[in-house]
Amino acid sequence: MATNSNWTIIFEDKCIIKNTGAESGTGYKIDDDAFWNDSKFSNIWAIQYGTSNSSDEVEHRNETPHCSYVDANLGDISQFSNRWDSAHLAQLQSDWDNNNLSIEDPEGQNPPVLRDETEAEKITRLGERPTSYSS
Repeated sequence: MATNSNWTIIFEDKCIIKNTGAESGTGYKIDDDAFWNDSKFSNIWAIQYGTSNSSDEVEHRNETPHCSYVDANLGDISQFSNRWDSAHLAQLQSDWDNNNLSIEDPEGQNPPVLRDETEAEKITRLGERPTSYSS
């Protein structure tokens, strides 16, 4: 299998891994049996999309020789990258939702009285909650 690809797709694990940019090496298991069970994927073991050796991008389960993604006729790579983007957005949103602070109010009181930060304070600290992501 080729190395240094932009995307790695592992069919057995139902996993899509982004190999470029700030999220390099981040993979998500995509629980969508209807997608993974599409007949066009029935003989595919793994994909290393966007390698310098395009003839080695698609690895088959049987003795079929490795081939390029284009020659495998699997459709646009966005069918994988869009699913990764959706999973990554869900992760970003979950991270934002769970990043909460307790603030001493009023400051200096002994013992301290804590309150949850307001949404406005959270937005000031973290920025707006993510609403979209595109690779």
